[in-house]
Amino acid sequence: MDEIKQPLLIKKGAEAHLFLAEWHNKIVILKRRLPKKYRVAALDDQIKTYRTIHESRLMHEAKKAGVPTPTIFFVDVKNSTIIMEFIKGKQLKQLCNEVSEKKRIQLFREVGRLIGKLHKYGIVHGDLTTSNMIQASDGKIFFVDFGLSEKTRELEARGVDLHLMKRALQSTHFRYAEKCFDAIIEGYSNVLGAGEVRNVLDKIREIESRGRYIAERRR
Repeated sequence: MDEIKQPLLIKKGAEAHLFLAEWHNKIVILKRRLPKKYRVAALDDQIKTYRTIHESRLMHEAKKAGVPTPTIFFVDVKNSTIIMEFIKGKQLKQLCNEVSEKKRIQLFREVGRLIGKLHKYGIVHGDLTTSNMIQASDGKIFFVDFGLSEKTRELEARGVDLHLMKRALQSTHFRYAEKCFDAIIEGYSNVLGAGEVRNVLDKIREIESRGRYIAERRR
């Protein structure tokens, strides 16, 4: 880790901080998990170690599934740090407001296709938002931040993954959320087929109805 130069904090998260740095003459991202003072130290170290290794493995697994993710150069288990490729490009969160409607639909159709590839391979991302998707200069869309991801083929997990994507669109891109989500489902269907999509959409509706029921109970 001595080779790291000029680390610059670019994002503070609840679980980890992201730094832009130079490492072996490469511009890289460092993802460093933070100690939690409310946890027993030994347990905290165990959790950070597991999550650091787990995230790096699933990012590699996502590549096998055909989903672009930053290349991991080094995993420093002792310091709970992942050193990975810096993807030069724009978050979809930014692009959504800059491109034409036609281009926006194309982008989200590709997002849906990539989510489909993840799910077909047995991975759920766990935090699907337009902030965690970057379009590189060559047009590829990279998925980042696999801190909440898991290996599972359960319909419930897939439904939750897409439900979170839908909610993220509604809260951040409400003007065109519906069209973008429809494009995602179209791309998703191209990978997994109409039957699987019907099952997932039914699950999303079930999840949404649970949320409405809880909200009504609270009122």
